[in-house]
Amino acid sequence: MNNRFKVFVTKKIPQAGIQLLKQKGYQVTVHHGDIPISRTELEKAVAEYDALICLLSDTIDKEILSKARKLKVIANYAVGYNNIDVQEAAKRKIFVTNTPDVLTAATADLTWALILAVSRRVVEADRFLRKGRFKGWEPELLLGMEIKGKTLGIVGAGRIGQAVARRAVGFEMNIVYYSTQSKPAFEEETNARYLSLDELVTVADIVSLHCPLTPQTVHLLNKERIFAMKKGAILINTARGPVVDEEALVAALKKGHLFGAGLDVFEHEPEVHPELLKLNNVVLLPHIGSATVETRDEMARMAARNVISVLEKNEAVNPVNFF
Repeated sequence: MNNRFKVFVTKKIPQAGIQLLKQKGYQVTVHHGDIPISRTELEKAVAEYDALICLLSDTIDKEILSKARKLKVIANYAVGYNNIDVQEAAKRKIFVTNTPDVLTAATADLTWALILAVSRRVVEADRFLRKGRFKGWEPELLLGMEIKGKTLGIVGAGRIGQAVARRAVGFEMNIVYYSTQSKPAFEEETNARYLSLDELVTVADIVSLHCPLTPQTVHLLNKERIFAMKKGAILINTARGPVVDEEALVAALKKGHLFGAGLDVFEHEPEVHPELLKLNNVVLLPHIGSATVETRDEMARMAARNVISVLEKNEAVNPVNFF
């Protein structure tokens, strides 16, 4: 049994991954509790353990990495990795890995749950009924937006963005997209049109965000672009919270410029802008884009497989840095 290797997990994850590590004979320590792990605990973990499995909410910056003594791999339990100083890790010969592909379907489905919930005012209608206000069918009760024939704007045509667009084909929608480069195969498959971002926001009835968080995408949807959106349009964000200027979004929703918004992520997560909580035309979810049993189990297994591969073979299955 290979009990010389020690693995630290910053939050309880599905046992599917933990079991893979224990089957290898590794010593596995899991941080329990509702409170996120502290910086002090993180510093201690990177100093004492061979491998770290962390969450997107754990900031692994240069200061934390400076405490690393024997750390060989940081396996991020997420597809994104903007929480980790990847370049600094590479300088220290520490692999950084993520969990790509596995959460594509779950996040695309959740995106569509938000699109339908906002466009048909599902959450608002549920509250209306529960409050005892439903007195019978009415011709103009809680009228929503029909999806068929509308234009869906995809911002970020990676795996998830393309999966969302494929689902839109069944709803007979027109698809436009913006990405760092055009995707001819995607265009052929879905009849999507490539547009600049500034043009996309003016023509789309629904704008759905699927881009990574980088310095260039912070407030990509800023005040100017939000108010350039069509009057009565919908904004969906299942990407990263800081991509949207929430202050501007609140203003656009309050003024009735936008029909509504569906958010699974927030600019200052886990905090939510207090004005968003007051609005009926917003559906708010607690970052559950990948929250299916199947997806979260496979994410745990993928993180564990990356740890095992680095510790046993000095190579990562899903590396995001190279050295």
